[in-house]
Amino acid sequence: MFFRGQIIGKYKILSTIGSGGFGTVYLAEDTWIDKKVALKVPHKQGVDFGELLREPRLLATLNHPNIVAILTAEKQENVFFIVMEFVPGETLESIIAREGALDLPRALDYTCQICNAVDYAHKQGVLHRDLRPSNVLVGESGLLKVADFGTSRFLEIAAHGTTVIGSPPYMAPEQFHGKAVFASDIYSLGVTMYQMLTGVLPYDTPSPADLDRLMSGELLTAPRLKNPKIPKALNDIVLKAMAPEIHARYQRAGDLLDDVLALREGGSRRTPRATPPSAGGAVDESQDIQTRLKARETATVPRFCWQCRKPLHARSDRCPFCGEAQ
Repeated sequence: MFFRGQIIGKYKILSTIGSGGFGTVYLAEDTWIDKKVALKVPHKQGVDFGELLREPRLLATLNHPNIVAILTAEKQENVFFIVMEFVPGETLESIIAREGALDLPRALDYTCQICNAVDYAHKQGVLHRDLRPSNVLVGESGLLKVADFGTSRFLEIAAHGTTVIGSPPYMAPEQFHGKAVFASDIYSLGVTMYQMLTGVLPYDTPSPADLDRLMSGELLTAPRLKNPKIPKALNDIVLKAMAPEIHARYQRAGDLLDDVLALREGGSRRTPRATPPSAGGAVDESQDIQTRLKARETATVPRFCWQCRKPLHARSDRCPFCGEAQ
């Protein structure tokens, strides 16, 4: 739609970054302030964009170090586009394709950053709906930024509700029925974790005939069977994130983050369980829940390391990634 060197309003097109189901992304220069930005141009231009502006307005309110910032939305020369911050680096998808399974510390680092982005967005009422490695940008400093929050909602509106939105290998079972919820993003995050830890997807792209097997968990092979270096506790975290039934999954990305950080810091938190505790362990389980609730009450604002900007556990006085005292 745009070409190199073209001037659109105050933006000069420098190159094409990529194209997907939503639209094409261009690298451009804001000629007023000499700053590189990314322009996302939706493929569908023949719908009521006055209505569609509601979503960019919501996304523009997201302000988090692990989320690609939406700067504005414009319509120039009868073309609607969204202006985003430009993140130099590469996608997590390209890293996994090149390197295969990532080493454990790096996979946990990336998982924590994605969890922070998803937890923050969910608290603002924003679902991603299409979370996958190709939508995760890895900056040159190792800082991750999740892109495309809310753009799947744009697709849903543009398709007038006739299309199921998402990428099948990463979609939770309920998304195949057009019912995305917050826990659906957690499922996609679990698939992304699986891919980082093993270098492969947990199963082939499910077809409509596979939905019953997907719901029963038959399609899923435990990641530890594909990579024996994965600790059992981490294996169980991934399986809980990918539980086919919504109620058996993590309900908040913050809960998943807590378990991953505890593992990263060498904590003694018990293995995640999808079934209720036995009667004999009810008292200990109750005490554990109370302890975690109390910790969250005193840490409602996400904490980040002052040096590397990576996420911190609520009770950490030292960063588990760079080792700096907080």
